[in-house]
Amino acid sequence: MRKRRGFTLLELLVVLIILGLLAALVGPRLIGRVGKAKTEIAKSQIALLESALDQYRLDMGRYPTTEEGLEALITPPEDEEARAKWQGPYLKKKKIPKDPWGRPYHYRSPGEHGEYDLWSYGADGQPGGTGENADITSWE
Repeated sequence: MRKRRGFTLLELLVVLIILGLLAALVGPRLIGRVGKAKTEIAKSQIALLESALDQYRLDMGRYPTTEEGLEALITPPEDEEARAKWQGPYLKKKKIPKDPWGRPYHYRSPGEHGEYDLWSYGADGQPGGTGENADITSWE
């Protein structure tokens, strides 16, 4: 009969310690990149929304009001005269994207920083902040 030899407890512990050290070194770097990636996604989505808003303005002669909001990019106006000018929907997926943290983008027109302001409050959902919590805006 052949004896089967398995791993000793010491060998298993050494492997677990090595894996733990690798996770401790690599984990924080990956988590930091996830935050940066979400910030970049938010910037890209804001640029996409800006493009759609510009197309809306070309057709309608103005940006949507704060009351109309970003919904004006996918919902035709009720007024017949305005409906005749509207060439939407101005977004391919026919829905307004949420920011990477699952919250709606904020929109104001007329804006305090331009004809309109479009922004996300970042990971914390609060005004201000730094790093991943910093606001992502259309005017900066």
